[in-house]
Parts: sequence; C-alpha cells; structure tokens
Amino acid sequence: MTEKLVASPSDAFERALGEIRTRVSVSALAVAYSGGLDSAALLHLAHAYAAKHGITLFAFHVHHGLSSNADEWLKHCEKQCERLGVRFGARRIVLEDVDKDGTEQAARIGRYAALGALCRGHCVPLLLTAHHLDDQAETVLLQMLRGAGVAGLSGMDRLNAAPELLGNPDLHIGRPLLEVTRAELEQFVAQADIHYVVDESNADVRYARNALRHQVMPVLAEYFPGFQQRMARTAHHAQAAQRLLNELAEQDLAMCLDGESIDIKRLVQFSTDRMDNVLRHWFTLRGVRMPSTAWLSEMREQLLGAREDAQLRVTHADCEIRRHRGRIFMTPRRADDAVVPVLRLRWQGETQMLLPEYGGTLHFDLVDQGIDPTWLKAQELIVRYRHGGERLKAALNRPTKSLKHHYQALDIPAWERQRLPLVNAGDKLLFAAGIGLNWREFPVRTGEAVSLRWEYFSE
Repeated sequence: MTEKLVASPSDAFERALGEIRTRVSVSALAVAYSGGLDSAALLHLAHAYAAKHGITLFAFHVHHGLSSNADEWLKHCEKQCERLGVRFGARRIVLEDVDKDGTEQAARIGRYAALGALCRGHCVPLLLTAHHLDDQAETVLLQMLRGAGVAGLSGMDRLNAAPELLGNPDLHIGRPLLEVTRAELEQFVAQADIHYVVDESNADVRYARNALRHQVMPVLAEYFPGFQQRMARTAHHAQAAQRLLNELAEQDLAMCLDGESIDIKRLVQFSTDRMDNVLRHWFTLRGVRMPSTAWLSEMREQLLGAREDAQLRVTHADCEIRRHRGRIFMTPRRADDAVVPVLRLRWQGETQMLLPEYGGTLHFDLVDQGIDPTWLKAQELIVRYRHGGERLKAALNRPTKSLKHHYQALDIPAWERQRLPLVNAGDKLLFAAGIGLNWREFPVRTGEAVSLRWEYFSE
C-alpha cells in the first residue's frame, strides 16, 4: 500500500509554510515561477495563502533563452499573474561557463542568481520553490549514485539560505511542497483547471535527472510502491545525522583554532574521521566549495606528513591551503606569475591611497611622533615588492635588521611576505607593510607627524 503523508496539497502547503514562517519573518514572499505544472500549482497555493494571511506575493520568472518557446512561456507567466493579481517580475539571462559546468548546472546557477537579484530588488526575504516529494526522492537517489556522504543524502531542506547561489545572505529558500507527490499536484492542477506550459527539455533523458524520472522511478514505483516517502525518511535521518556532525565539528574546530588558522597538534588528537569532519566544517565556514573525499584525504596526508620547515601549498579551486609553524592556513588563490607594476606616487596630504594593484590601501595616519609631513610631500614615493637584502630600523631605540629577521620575529608566513608591499622615498626604504616605518630613513617630527599603515582589501 502506498504511504500517505498529507490530506491534500492545500493542507500540506498551509502547514509547511506556517512552520517556515515560525523561522523566517515575512511580510512579502515570492514564488519561483517557470510556468510548468509544479510551479503553477505552487503559484495558486501561494496566492490563496497570501490573500488569507495578508501577505504581499510576487512571482519571478527567469528567461534562459534555451528553448524556442521561451518567449511564449514568459508571456504565459505574465498573463497568469495578471489574471490572479500577483506582482510579476522577470529577468533574461545568458548562461556562463557552459563548457565547464554543463548546460544543466549553468542554467541552475544563472537561474538562482537571477531569482536572488529579483528578490533583493523587491525586498523579498523568502523565495518559494515547487520542489516536491518526487524531487526529493530523485535528489537522494542521484546523490547516492554519485557516492555522496551524509550531507548529500540529506537531500533538500524545507528551509535554508544559499548565499553562494542567491548572492544574498538574508534571503531564504522555502520548499513547502516537499511532502506532496507529483501525482497529487497533477490532480490538484486538473481539478482547479490551472493552465501551465510544458518544457520539452524535461523529456530529454540525456540529463541525469530526466533519465531517473522517466526510466528509473517508474520501475521503482512498480516494485516498491511509496518509495518516495521512504527515501524522504532517509533524507530526514541523514539531516539529523548531519546536524550531529555539525555540532561535533563546531566543538572540535573551536578546540583547534588559533586565530584564523588550525593548530596541527590539536587536530591530530582526533581520529581521521573527526579530522575530516573538522576540515569540512572549516571549508563551509570560509565559504569554500566542498572538496571530494579523495582530495580532502590527500590534503590531510600532505599537511600532517610535511616537515616542520616545509613551505607546503595545496591548491584548491577557490583557495590555497598552507602549513606554517605547526598551523594550517587558508589563503586566497593568486596567480604566481602575476606581474605587479612598480608605482610612483606623490603624497599631497591624503588620509589614504587605494592601491588595487597591490590589493589594499596605504593609510597616512596623524601621530604624535613620526615622519615630517613637509618632507614627505617633497618625496617621490615608490611602491614595490621586496627584492631581497632590505634592512629596517623598527624603532628609534632598536637596531637595524634585515626584513627577513623582522618577518620571522613577527611570525609572518613566507607566502605573505611575498605580497607585502614596500614604500621607498627615492632609493631609501621608508615603510614595510607588516612591520612598520624604517626610522633611520626620514626626519623625525614630534607633534603633527605622519605614520604609514597598510590594510588589505576585504577578501
């Protein structure tokens, strides 16, 4: 016998959106409206709910331009919203990185970015999508076939934020139809005489999800009636397990963190599984794409097996992972062969100079003791990276020492030293970012003096 979770799509929608609204405060919400059967049903359910609860409703449509029928779909959606009195918005997009991501993924990325922009432009905090129970089952099965772990088997949440997709950390995605089957939506649409469009690409079994939907799921339904509900239960169990893993990772990472780096001696106290759990959580918090299990394992082995003095760098698509003095650092990925020009500047009393070539801002701060501003205005300031052999006197009562000595004393990693600019006054080193002024190379003034300070742009 097929399991039944809800009495009707309307009841399921009312209950699910009510639960969602206990977690997100909304006075307006939007429906991702493609015009297809699922989103058409969602639009009508949301329209009735919004009227009942006094909520402003929007419907947002994304024109991908992939089908010759796309213009007609746009007109259909606009007409249906006009008939219902729903505020309508649309955006045309051009797919990017198709060769790298494939059409399906590129369309998904472009669609969510456009929906996020539409929500942001209309101050909408909650976007509803028409994902249903069959979609959840397909997602779990796809992730299983890809060898996903607990996070992948968790499927789709009823509510979540996806700032990397939507470009907005304050926008949430709600899926109030996750407990409704596709068959129930078809029945609802037929009974309500709701008009919808048919996307011919949904029948193309070259796409993995379509192949599952048309060739695999019907066989599963024949031999395992109600399998969608059981796969949804698997997703719920995986979600619970993932929450426990996240809680453990938060505790373990707090024990291992040293500033923004991870202390290796603390990390290796854990089992291999707990170490990987910590590293995955660290990647998530830093907004970096999750690496594969094989890549993570290789990274861990390299980091933990390297010599203490090794200048180890593991390259990820979004960042670089480095080891320095018993700690693991995550740094922005930069091209090693990037040519940065030498800059020649004149200071005219500004409080700061933006230097995008070097990725930061050179500040000129007023101090009680420092550089004579009249002398500084007369100098040609030269900004460049170190050549080697430079020496600096860090204070009036300190000896002059090499930059390498200062960097080591300040525990500045080697890769950061290569990116810290120097400021010369003619052929004299005036300032070294990360260290400070060179007090032997300028006339010192007490009262209304100037000091230099370097600050990187936010990553």
